[in-house]
Amino acid sequence: QLPAGSLQLTLYQYKTCPFCSKVRAFLDYHGLPYEIVEVNPIMRKEIKFSSYRKVPILLANAGSPLQLNDSSVIISAIKTYLISKRNSLEEIVSFYPPMKTVTDQGKEVFEYGNKYWLMLDEKETKRIYPVKEVRVEEMKWRKWADDWLVHLISPNVYRTPREALASFDYIVREGKFGTVEGFFAKYMGAVAMFFISKRLKKRHHLQDDVREDLYEAVNEWVKAVGKHRLFMGGNQPNLADLAVYGVLRVMEGLEAFDDMMVNTKIQPWYQRMEEVIQKA
Repeated sequence: QLPAGSLQLTLYQYKTCPFCSKVRAFLDYHGLPYEIVEVNPIMRKEIKFSSYRKVPILLANAGSPLQLNDSSVIISAIKTYLISKRNSLEEIVSFYPPMKTVTDQGKEVFEYGNKYWLMLDEKETKRIYPVKEVRVEEMKWRKWADDWLVHLISPNVYRTPREALASFDYIVREGKFGTVEGFFAKYMGAVAMFFISKRLKKRHHLQDDVREDLYEAVNEWVKAVGKHRLFMGGNQPNLADLAVYGVLRVMEGLEAFDDMMVNTKIQPWYQRMEEVIQKA
């Protein structure tokens, strides 16, 4: 527990972005107060101060202002800071250096070293991860949420023209759009994302019915949690639980979410996650 006012946080986000939702789930579960700045996804003037042009961005002030980029880096750095009182937040963030890489499509992107590691000493590590396997499992499934689960969201919520329109109606309602901008975003965005989702389906080698990939993924997660644990973290969620919940939560209110709840075994775990975050 941190003294009130010792960590000031501002989250720059799109509400319907799964990576932003992951960060909110983490901050909410840990009872950390934060301000939200909803970014206009077209102009993005709210983040013009930043050379890093993606969301989420977390501005953190723990004595001096600091910008944290990438959802997994944000979560690992803040979690390390909560556990370890030895290092300043600035020093902790330096353990996650950005590295420029080139994708298969020839696009330059930044990747972050060590982003699934918590930077703890031996004593702290044993307290948080009593056995090595616990740490390995958490890191594996956090990476799975970023590398696989998140890529199933768009093909599923934009699966048909009707679903694409419903999804953009939700995005415009929850996001930061002007009236005219929102109208064009809803209809043109729905058409664009319907076709983009088909490209994503091909890129990630998804089945003809992308629902089947979603069902398989969430059932794989439920199987990994097992019957004898409330959460992957045991009696309380760990960072993998929070990541998976954050990603899936962005589909709430859409057809894909309802189908997932009916056709998979995810519901009991998901409801436990909702309850524990609500309590926090």
